[in-house]
Amino acid sequence: MFRKMRRFKQQLEDQEALDVLRRGHRGVLSLIGDDGYPYGVPINYFLGDDCHIYMHCAPAGHKIDALKKCDKVSFTVIEDLPKQDDDFALHVNSVIVFGKIQLVQDREKVLKSAMELAMHIYPKQKEFYKDDLERNKGRVQILEITPEHITGKKVHEQ
Repeated sequence: MFRKMRRFKQQLEDQEALDVLRRGHRGVLSLIGDDGYPYGVPINYFLGDDCHIYMHCAPAGHKIDALKKCDKVSFTVIEDLPKQDDDFALHVNSVIVFGKIQLVQDREKVLKSAMELAMHIYPKQKEFYKDDLERNKGRVQILEITPEHITGKKVHEQ
């Protein structure tokens, strides 16, 4: 069902792809938007222990409308790799996840995931986010991607 990578020599091992997802915190979520147009939006995320991807959003808007029409998504993360000062070539790892997205309905899981996301991105701001989450807990929405196919690629252009 999913295509094999054409440049297979650059393909990351499955664990390496998961590690890229685990280290990252910003990616592009792509859904089928209005009138069948693709809708890609940058969004913060974290990879859960269950290897599902969790992200925070408002409880209404384009993303929510789109996922209610079609739950199939792709999610892309790019990780810049270190390079030498005199090297202008591109050095990145990228990962594309294909899967199904859903609204997390369980409020306890929503609040737990929102805090996990905050700690993944801003680990030194625990008290701030704990207070913020308490104030805004009724408006918090978490999305969950269940991966069906993950592929990673290492690029080192010469």
